[in-house]
Amino acid sequence: MNRPVLFGLMAASLFATGLAAEDGDAVTLGSRPVVSERVAPQQSSQQSWVGIVVARVETDLGFLQVGTLASRSVDAGAVVTRDQVLAMLDPQDLDSDLRSAQAGVTVAEAQAQSARDAAERTNELVARGVDSTASAQSEAAQLAAAEAQLEQARALLARAQDTRDNASLRAPQDGVITEIFAEPGATLAAGAPVLRLAGTEAREVVIDLTEEDVAGYNIGAAFDVTLEADPTQTVTVTLASIDPVATRATRTRRLRLALPADAPVDFRLGALVSVSPQAQTALRTSLPVVALIEGTDPPQVWRVSKDDRSIHAIQITVGPQIGSRVLVVDGLSEGDEIVVRGVNSIEEGQIVGPQVQK
Repeated sequence: MNRPVLFGLMAASLFATGLAAEDGDAVTLGSRPVVSERVAPQQSSQQSWVGIVVARVETDLGFLQVGTLASRSVDAGAVVTRDQVLAMLDPQDLDSDLRSAQAGVTVAEAQAQSARDAAERTNELVARGVDSTASAQSEAAQLAAAEAQLEQARALLARAQDTRDNASLRAPQDGVITEIFAEPGATLAAGAPVLRLAGTEAREVVIDLTEEDVAGYNIGAAFDVTLEADPTQTVTVTLASIDPVATRATRTRRLRLALPADAPVDFRLGALVSVSPQAQTALRTSLPVVALIEGTDPPQVWRVSKDDRSIHAIQITVGPQIGSRVLVVDGLSEGDEIVVRGVNSIEEGQIVGPQVQK
């Protein structure tokens, strides 16, 4: 055997021996390395995030009918109270419709009264035998029609009055005007937004996390929120909701943390805050979805034995899927090594090599 070939065999032997000794695992020579994860409660790669204080309820306000914006009494940034008038439509056409409806009610009332008097006279004549029953029935039918027309006219008046009242745009709650969409003189379609109102009665903090980080937290988890402008002010908040769909551009999910009602006023809308999980916040265990063995019901995964690095299928209970990971409710213990790649090409009892990174 020539010398280059001998050196090549020696190098291959040393490489295989190095694999067998990695991580102190007893590995059969020639067994393939395995891509796996050690089971642990999901821990975020970072311990704090920058968030923003926002209103839990933010509403675009507009008019229910077509019209011309006559005035707007507030600008962006204005603090308003419930029922405060924020804007008004030009009332000229609305006042005309209201007067027309009032006149319609007056006419209908007169017609109904005339029909009522005629029906009473006819009934008296029938009682004295002077007129026929058919005439009384005809007058009764005319009276019913006149009364129906009166009810219709009153309904039109009520609608016109409501429309006139709706010409004034009022704040449905205490809040802050965050955006203006229309200026006085603009012609507005029905429902077109005029301004945006952020309610101040309920505030929350929003942060954006990767899908892997989101998988680590339960609804109700506790976080500390500190004002960036004044680090001495910190409040405890709870995780209220996780947006079900990831943002398309960043592939992150938005977490909404409810501020307590007694949070200091310095936690104003738009304020920057630092958010960090509390030490006692319960973390959840998750695995990549690709770790689940195909065709198994209930779900199963491959666990690597600590003694001889043989792999065995174990049954687990899973929760909802979040992005590329699935929550594991039961079946795993902390420290278990689970195969997460190539799970459909290995067999029960197979010996695998050392753990490698994905």
